[in-house]
Amino acid sequence: MTTPQRIEHQQTDKGSVPVYTTGVVEQPWDSYSETDHEVWRTLFRRQQAQLGQQACREFLDATAAMGMSEAGIPKFTELNAILQATTGWQIIGVEGLLPELDFFEHLANRRFPVTWWIRRPDQLDYLSEPDLFHDLYGHVPLLMNPVFADYMRAYGQGGLRAHGFGAEALAQLTRLYWYTVEFGLIDTADGLRIYGAGILSSKGECDYSLNSPAPNRIGFDLQRVMRTRYRIDTYQKTYFVIDSFQQLFEATFADFEPVYGQLQGLEAIPAGTVLDSDRAFHRGSGEGWLTDGDI
Repeated sequence: MTTPQRIEHQQTDKGSVPVYTTGVVEQPWDSYSETDHEVWRTLFRRQQAQLGQQACREFLDATAAMGMSEAGIPKFTELNAILQATTGWQIIGVEGLLPELDFFEHLANRRFPVTWWIRRPDQLDYLSEPDLFHDLYGHVPLLMNPVFADYMRAYGQGGLRAHGFGAEALAQLTRLYWYTVEFGLIDTADGLRIYGAGILSSKGECDYSLNSPAPNRIGFDLQRVMRTRYRIDTYQKTYFVIDSFQQLFEATFADFEPVYGQLQGLEAIPAGTVLDSDRAFHRGSGEGWLTDGDI
């Protein structure tokens, strides 16, 4: 373990440039300031107030079971005692964004990296990189769900294998993570609900993803997702909807080598496109969409 550093993206005249780090650190809980704790309280209260009718039940139940509250930044050690006893996962502290191979290695071994530092008060509404609130509040609760926890481990294992297939395969696998773990919706008896961490930790995108007429909401299909480009600078043009976590796990547990072969050479699909073959819950109006910038 090393002394924790706050490693943030570098801001340039051309925008934000990712800065990667591989360090694993102990959470310096005693060093958090009252401002840090107040940022957590503000974000926690704000998200909890709106997610009761927007987040999937599994997320809400897990947040309560882990004892997350507005009292202040949770201690990783206390959360780990609950998490490890439930699904065998553990939180590890990191200094910032990890290189993908390191990230896959941690997931494959049931370790979820959580950035130890939290955003500043002037960054409450937007941060271009993961921080403690996004990682801990957005991602960790669903690791209490056995099926989703197994999906995350399988994804890490698949990521390690994908390195042997080249850049195209890795890009396709990144799209899968983006449209499920970060920005996924789930169809429930009560209607569409959020399970993606990028939405759960964003006040504005919670309402947008479920209620705005602008984005598409399309039924999950593995190869369709892996071909679809996405946005990193705005809300998504398209959200993919799973029927259950079991569906997600079964669709992704198999060896992806044949899938990479089937997708090889096929053009990526623009983020806002709806295909005739799609199961569309909602065809978006496209209002406010930018015409370029898909990744």
